[in-house]
Amino acid sequence: MIGIIGAMEEEVAMLTEQMENVKVTQRASMDFYEGNLNGKDAVVVRSGIGKVNAGICTQILADLFHVDMVINTGIAGSLDAQIDIGDIVLSSDSLQHDVDAAAFGYDPGVIPRMETSVFPADKGLTALAKTACQKVNPEIHVFVGRVVSGDQFIADEEKKKYLLNQFHPMCTEMEGAAIAQAAYLNQIPYLIIRAISDKADGSAHMDYPAFEAAAITHTVKLVLELCASL
Repeated sequence: MIGIIGAMEEEVAMLTEQMENVKVTQRASMDFYEGNLNGKDAVVVRSGIGKVNAGICTQILADLFHVDMVINTGIAGSLDAQIDIGDIVLSSDSLQHDVDAAAFGYDPGVIPRMETSVFPADKGLTALAKTACQKVNPEIHVFVGRVVSGDQFIADEEKKKYLLNQFHPMCTEMEGAAIAQAAYLNQIPYLIIRAISDKADGSAHMDYPAFEAAAITHTVKLVLELCASL
């Protein structure tokens, strides 16, 4: 069973339209669409925005649907100059940039009393997703690298520089690392897929609306091809 989490209604709607034999289950104010997606058993759900929603959603997928993997789709702000709006980033690993226990001697991003705070994505899923993206989205580029998450929309140049210097990520968003942590604790392989919709530098008000639809379309095409290859 493939668990697919989208952060926004638009992503989920495009995927559920492609599903067959759909059964809807509601938990924690979330609708879980269980059915057949491109020949594979899958559950598609909108987590909502932010780390708490994402973590709860992942745990429900583990407990109720016993998913074998979790794929998280969405959009993100680029933190790497070579990544353009519309390109896709696949996670090599992920961490939460807004965890701060410095008062107890921990480095930024380190979760106290956990053996790791950096959660590696599944290499097999990453490789399949990269091949799938190159096949169905030849007009854009696909990158593999670190994704950082926090309950903040990053639009400040100084904050962007801090994230780059501290964590060396490719992009930033608001859900992926929470999903990664929940998947890690449940020993479930995961992958974050992020279409780049802005440059995380304050220009989002200019380019976000124009590119959001294209970004979601690229992600959905990738997910459908990835499901077929699993």
